[in-house]
Amino acid sequence: MRPTPPCSSPSIRPWTRAARSWTLALTVAAAGLLAQTCVQPQDRSSPFRAADTPADRAMTETVWTLLQQSRWLADGTDKAPRTVYVFTDPNCPYCNKFWADARPWVDAGKVQLRHVIVGILTPTSPGKAAALLTSENPAATLAAYERGQVAATAKALASGRPRPLGDEGIQPLATIPTAIQAQLDANEQIMAALALRATPAVVWRDARSALQMRTGVPEQSVAEIMGPR
Repeated sequence: MRPTPPCSSPSIRPWTRAARSWTLALTVAAAGLLAQTCVQPQDRSSPFRAADTPADRAMTETVWTLLQQSRWLADGTDKAPRTVYVFTDPNCPYCNKFWADARPWVDAGKVQLRHVIVGILTPTSPGKAAALLTSENPAATLAAYERGQVAATAKALASGRPRPLGDEGIQPLATIPTAIQAQLDANEQIMAALALRATPAVVWRDARSALQMRTGVPEQSVAEIMGPR
């Protein structure tokens, strides 16, 4: 059974404390295990390849549980055969490109993206992340916002001058509610524990159920992450 994502209310929930506990446990485990199985977890072009050992399988389950308990927004059907977690900053142009590139799989019901919202890219990122999470329907707000930014982002990236996304669709909050800040902090702690240092950062399980991670998503890598159409 899939857990219900904690995205219907901005109030503090027990998952926040649980996520912090998992983060601490994962940080300790990651210090040893990730060093053994991933030479360069920060390398934008190198996916994490977990070996098929009991320790690696335990690590996979720990990471997956941690992500399930994070503050994520569903993009696509719950019945999709593949789930992909993506750390998303609302000002990140490459997050927007990944959102656009993923549409064939998401729209076909093959993949559910779970956007783990962070605010780390620019000074307005935390306020925009908070505005998104406090909206009446965060998942719908994110979808409309990303859709509205696609054309401008594609033009900027094609020109070789990427820039933060515009404020059309999400105006940054001047004051972030304490509960929302706690959720953003917890998501950033998870990202740091996984040694993922930029957005979009993507975590998924491949056809063998092995854990994969990637920071940055070149267009040629989208099919690998998403699987069969």
